[in-house]
Amino acid sequence: MTAALSTLKLWQYVSVQLHPYCHPLITTSCNFLECVAGNVKVIVSIGTSVGGTLIIVAVGIIIFCRLRKKKMKNSENLEAFLRTHGALALRRYKYSDVRKMTGSFQDKLGQGGFGSVYKGKLLDGRMVAVKVLNEAKGNGNEFINEVASISRTSHVNVVALLGFCVEGPKRALIYEYVPNGSLEKFIYAENPLKADFHLGWETLYKIAIGIAHGLEYLHRGCYIRILHFDIKPHNILLDEDFNPKISDFGLAKLCFGKDSIVSMTGARGTAGYIAPELVSRNFGGISHKADVYSYGMMVLEMVGGRKNLNIRVSNLSEIYFPQWIYKRLDLKEDLGLYGVTTEEAEEIARKLILVGLWCIQMDPSDRPAMSKVLGMLEGSLQALHIPPKPFISSSAKEEGSSSMTSIS
Repeated sequence: MTAALSTLKLWQYVSVQLHPYCHPLITTSCNFLECVAGNVKVIVSIGTSVGGTLIIVAVGIIIFCRLRKKKMKNSENLEAFLRTHGALALRRYKYSDVRKMTGSFQDKLGQGGFGSVYKGKLLDGRMVAVKVLNEAKGNGNEFINEVASISRTSHVNVVALLGFCVEGPKRALIYEYVPNGSLEKFIYAENPLKADFHLGWETLYKIAIGIAHGLEYLHRGCYIRILHFDIKPHNILLDEDFNPKISDFGLAKLCFGKDSIVSMTGARGTAGYIAPELVSRNFGGISHKADVYSYGMMVLEMVGGRKNLNIRVSNLSEIYFPQWIYKRLDLKEDLGLYGVTTEEAEEIARKLILVGLWCIQMDPSDRPAMSKVLGMLEGSLQALHIPPKPFISSSAKEEGSSSMTSIS
């Protein structure tokens, strides 16, 4: 009897410890095996949760290590690039210098795809524009592209790079300061075709010629051909006299030797200015003619005072400006452009339109090189002919084709 009582007490004790629902008052109705099984489930559940947490932590550590290794490799690549090119005769600044010259980044001038631009001042009193690249974006290629390309240039219509900063993941580019900012803020209006231009037609004409000179220099004037791949109003800066300067070489590509066709994977540029061959190789090979296309789209926006594609216009026919203006030109109708009140303004507008339409031909071989564009702009209007319709919906060569024999 004593042994039986001892066994019962032991079972009651074990039951309470192993299963919270097995109380001594109701032990007679609790099955020992069920209690043990319930506790095993609890242990398995806890083990699974702990195991899952450990796996997540382990994966996080692996990802962190790989990202850190990648950043270190990118930094090493940048340093190797700078050593190889002898820093390209540019001054290298510390990040503390960058912070000091910008007043701790107080005066923000603008925002780009790869970073922000701040106004700064060097110790010698010169004003500068400091482009601070985003740490989270890219792998350093955009920095290398910009330094490698623009540091080789020296032209009145190309913005000058004065120095740079590489300090761990922090990168910055120090440019000459161009006081009037981007062309973008001077040519777009809320009421297309009727808004008051801040720039007259003569100034627009001067800007178009200046940009053409800058592009012609990049394509033929440098000992290495430079393809910009992001020509648009936002990337054209204007000095105090409204002389244009091409900027933002983050997407640029260098063409060594006499290469005319470059190899690329994927499109690059900004929607609305990207040449068709950058989207589909069916349109032809990628070359300097891609910049010509972007230039043409930009010139037409300068003429229209609006984006080329605008769904907010009152008439459906005006949604795509190049098509609308081509039709008016082809039918010899009034251009319907604001501010064209003199013969000189009329001639400038027509010349810019014709050049723009030639530049945006779908087939790269039909577009003029920038040297030819300069000849068209600086020559007489009578020497220009209306080009074929530069639209996918039109036939390849229509009756509007000109007698121009060589535009390459």
